[in-house]
Amino acid sequence: MAGSDDELFGAEHVRVYRETGGERGYHWRGTTILLLTTKGRASGEPRTTPLIHRTDGERWVVVASKGGAPEHPVWYYNLLADPEAVAVQDGPEPFEVSVREATGDEKREWWDRAVAAYPPYAEYQAKTDRQIPLFIATPKGR
Repeated sequence: MAGSDDELFGAEHVRVYRETGGERGYHWRGTTILLLTTKGRASGEPRTTPLIHRTDGERWVVVASKGGAPEHPVWYYNLLADPEAVAVQDGPEPFEVSVREATGDEKREWWDRAVAAYPPYAEYQAKTDRQIPLFIATPKGR
């Protein structure tokens, strides 16, 4: 397979991850990636984004950083519109999750873990006026 997983981005990252069941695309730039699929709030169509994540084995956390841009990523708005129409793929198969935004002490704890896993998050927060949200995903039925 030509190329480095570290060079994967966007739709190509999603394609490679899905085709290999996460064997390629999971490890990326020193951290780990999951695929987050939301329902487009306007289109109703599934939208999949590769995202850095942290997990404690029962919950998965993703950061809506958008590289420190002044606006939230599109998937953030999709999550707010329908937090029950969400799937995560962390390995070979996707599974449905319920998602909620982390707040307070829980957000601070997960933020520290996210920055430890991917230090640029601290730079992203410093360059934007918005508070970068974190979302916690829990598999449905647990």
